[in-house]
Amino acid sequence: MNKRYKDLKVTEGTYVPPVMTDYPEEDPYVGLYKPVYDRDYPEIDANYSYVDDSFKNRLRVWFGYNVVLRILGVILRIKYGLRWKMEGDKRWSRCSWTLRRRLRQFDLSNGAITIANHCYRHDCASVLTSIHGSHRMRIPMFAPNFRTKDQFYLCIIGGIPIPAAEAGMSAMKAFNSAFDEFHRRGYWFHIFPEAKRWDWYKPLRPFQKGAFTMAYKYNKPIIPFAVSYRERTGIWRWLGAKDEPCTQVIMGAPIFPDTTKPRAVETERLLNETHQTICRLAGIEHNSWPSQL
Repeated sequence: MNKRYKDLKVTEGTYVPPVMTDYPEEDPYVGLYKPVYDRDYPEIDANYSYVDDSFKNRLRVWFGYNVVLRILGVILRIKYGLRWKMEGDKRWSRCSWTLRRRLRQFDLSNGAITIANHCYRHDCASVLTSIHGSHRMRIPMFAPNFRTKDQFYLCIIGGIPIPAAEAGMSAMKAFNSAFDEFHRRGYWFHIFPEAKRWDWYKPLRPFQKGAFTMAYKYNKPIIPFAVSYRERTGIWRWLGAKDEPCTQVIMGAPIFPDTTKPRAVETERLLNETHQTICRLAGIEHNSWPSQL
């Protein structure tokens, strides 16, 4: 099992957590977890309010970014020793403002799309806190997850459910129109192109194209992030689960789309370059998966 680890090569000093799970490597988009779908939620179809400007929703998303994520960032620093840096920096930082300051050197006036590997329960929060994400962030998400115990959390960080195929083309048209509006407002997007979460998996799985098609369509740069691991040592051996590693986030420079090139060509280039960049940020010299299937 886990044959992808046999061909994986990492740089010296890169930590690979002990493999404790038989990952379904025949299909990289298979989910490992079976959530309980026991919460009520409105039907996600063409009539769903993808752009919700109600006072209630604006307040809860503001609360999510200005209160919940800040508290969660502190908890993650304690439990996982979470730290951040930009590629090229010599030192790690435990201050969540560091990467936001580094981004000021780039023209991000049109917003951006943050991309990361999907490798543990709090990877999304680890990235959002690293750039001190604001309530002007929207995240397309697997719709059934809004009927799980995580429903409230998904809503307060700006989660937008992706309608299932059976909801029909009209539902997907409404979803796409919502993101057109978010783009018009200058919102940022966050996407996991690996689609499914595999906890503590080291190889970078193939990416799906949606995020990169969106980057081309909206002329938004991709900001690549790698969530990687380090061994629990010192005080961290006592502050978190012993079978879970500490975590760290490395940010690469934005990758800008060239909209003068054909969409198919440029989307392919964005996907491959982002995949290669995140491999490099994660300390992977030879990845055992292709960039896409």
